[in-house]
Amino acid sequence: MNYPIARLIRIKGLVQGVGFRPYVYRQAIRFDIKGWVENNNEGVTVHAESTTISLKRFEEALENEIPEAASISTYTSQETKYFGFEDFVIQKSSNLSDAITEISPDIAVCSACLEDMKTQAHRINYPFINCTNCGPRFTIIKDLPYDRHQTTMHDFELCETCKMEYKNITDRRFHAQPVACKNCGPSYLLSNGQAVSDGKALADMLAQYIDQGKIIALKGMGGYHLICSALDETTVETLRFRKQRDGKPMAVMVKDLETARKYFKIGEDEAILLSSWRRPIVLVQNKLPLAASVSLALSRTGVILPYMPFHHQLMAQLKTEVIVLTSGNLSEAPIIITDDEAKTNLINIADHIITYNREIYNRTDDSVAFMANQKTRLIRRSRGYAPQPISLKLNTEGIFAAGAELVNTFAIGKGQQAILSQHIGDLKNVETLSFYEESFDRFKRLFRFKPNLMVCDLHPDYLSTRFAMESGLKVVQVQHHHAHIASCMAEHSLDEKVIGIALDGTGLGTDNTIWGGEFLIADLNDFSRAYFYDPIPLPGGDLVTKQPWRTAFSYLYHYFGLPIFIEEAAKNLLPNENQLPLLIQMIDKKINSPLSSGAGRLFDAVSALLGVCRESSFHAEAPMRLEAIINPQCRGKYLFELEGQKISFRKLFHQILKDINQDVTPGDIAAKFHNTLIVINLHISKLLREETGINKVILSGGSFQNAYLLEHTEQILIDQGFEVFSQEKVPSNDGGISLGQLAIAAKRKQLGIS
Repeated sequence: MNYPIARLIRIKGLVQGVGFRPYVYRQAIRFDIKGWVENNNEGVTVHAESTTISLKRFEEALENEIPEAASISTYTSQETKYFGFEDFVIQKSSNLSDAITEISPDIAVCSACLEDMKTQAHRINYPFINCTNCGPRFTIIKDLPYDRHQTTMHDFELCETCKMEYKNITDRRFHAQPVACKNCGPSYLLSNGQAVSDGKALADMLAQYIDQGKIIALKGMGGYHLICSALDETTVETLRFRKQRDGKPMAVMVKDLETARKYFKIGEDEAILLSSWRRPIVLVQNKLPLAASVSLALSRTGVILPYMPFHHQLMAQLKTEVIVLTSGNLSEAPIIITDDEAKTNLINIADHIITYNREIYNRTDDSVAFMANQKTRLIRRSRGYAPQPISLKLNTEGIFAAGAELVNTFAIGKGQQAILSQHIGDLKNVETLSFYEESFDRFKRLFRFKPNLMVCDLHPDYLSTRFAMESGLKVVQVQHHHAHIASCMAEHSLDEKVIGIALDGTGLGTDNTIWGGEFLIADLNDFSRAYFYDPIPLPGGDLVTKQPWRTAFSYLYHYFGLPIFIEEAAKNLLPNENQLPLLIQMIDKKINSPLSSGAGRLFDAVSALLGVCRESSFHAEAPMRLEAIINPQCRGKYLFELEGQKISFRKLFHQILKDINQDVTPGDIAAKFHNTLIVINLHISKLLREETGINKVILSGGSFQNAYLLEHTEQILIDQGFEVFSQEKVPSNDGGISLGQLAIAAKRKQLGIS
């Protein structure tokens, strides 16, 4: 029967700041629906009246034809009172409760806006063009609901033309909160304070500077960037020197996919990710050479396509086809977002500083990702992804997860969601800690979050741990590698016992040694350590991460003693043979030589032994360089041994030394080493399946950012009938730790343990 009916529809998810209400309105007109739609801090609510058939079609369209950047987490519909509305309207936003809707990440400029920039009289060449489908979101929002007066656009009063667009339900800029034009919106500012609203004129000027070898500090969407030609070695070297960034590779921007394919090997999956509205930096294989100081002999480079309107204008005017696009900061400090900071701290790095007069409220670095086995893998989750939540099947309300020390994020619990912060960085200095504390305060206000339980790492010296401990609230401590496994479980909605393979550089174990090569039997509540890499001393403690040769020496001394070390490796491995007695004394007398089972240290040792990286200038350089030289055609592998729970690498190092002496290429040795670890992952997983009957395997930890290790481990396990889960929505490195901490605390709270 077809009869009049009314339904109340509640939609939660990423449905604000993405053109969702105009979309609902268009569908209502399409299906002759009467009633209203409104934004509120819980999501979008629709009162829809029509015949049963029209309403059925309307609701099917609502769920299945949503805007590109939108996503629906929950959709409920119930019959309600029929009022007999005569039209369909968009109502003013309301504030219902402490519940919150999702906040849209920032969205790359859309093709329609780029076209408008050429044709709309009031927006010709206007570099801050946007609409309901694109533009800044998280970086400018101060509070919910997402309305203009609660963003950093509140100082810019709409001109009559923009106001008409903003109020016109059928216009693409209806209720686009950052909407503006050259008559009423933000402007770029030159170093002398002169305002520039014509993006092309500014792009012409900056293109000349860049083509002449100058370095530009340019205010971006979530912070300042430093820009220069990526084809000019002298300029890139100068940038490195001024920025105090000696070794870490830099990302580059190209104007389009055609140019990207000219310089890099771009697969179809990588092309889709590069072009997506999230616009992350994507690691891809090199093809044509750039300036040597960009990637520093690594086989992959981080590439990004333009995502701000001005990026498109600038790239169109440049003669150079590839530019460096790196964070505007000094080494180890957070990306700069304020104009005063830029003028103070970037003046000695950049030849010209270009700012604009709209505030960046929430600092966000560019996100970084790579493709492995046709899946997106995040290395850094920030602009374009944060603060989109991860849905869990646990009540997370009031739980704050402090995260780890390196590549930190924190997480807050709302309802059955985990809301991860943007990338914070390494919590090792006052500046980054201040960014952490500031972001926590803003998340509390923005998401109406009232913490009642803090969860943190076991390590007492992490600044994140201290932050939790000093909160005055109840604190739950979670072992680092358990959190890694739980993080992957949480994003795949798993709540059962699994085999967890956690491979990374460091994390405090329950026995007060350093872990990092772990095979766990785990669930969201607890874990047991089943097998682990053979622990070895690290002479010098944290110094080994900067001097991988120390770990290489320790492995050889551990397995073979001094005579073989001197005979086989001493001539090349140690930078100074006079250091040998001190190293031996440190290890023998246990002086600043903590035990470590870390997989990262094993990679370091092999990399140093091959002469690939003996002194490291940035985090994980030695493993990255070792992966970069792999000969993918080599299928060989080395031997290993099980000594109870320990996985011994005595035979592996013996065979590596033999290969070095027989002049086997470093590429083949690197391949055989990686293949050995892949076989170990399979062998231990099979043992644990036989012992426990568990068939689900979780892969997590920073070592699984190694694409070769990840892809081949996944495939070999799948081939042997395992269900394999690896990370996609959050990084497998310590940037995903906060999600695991939160999931564990929520589970323990559910069980009455917390």
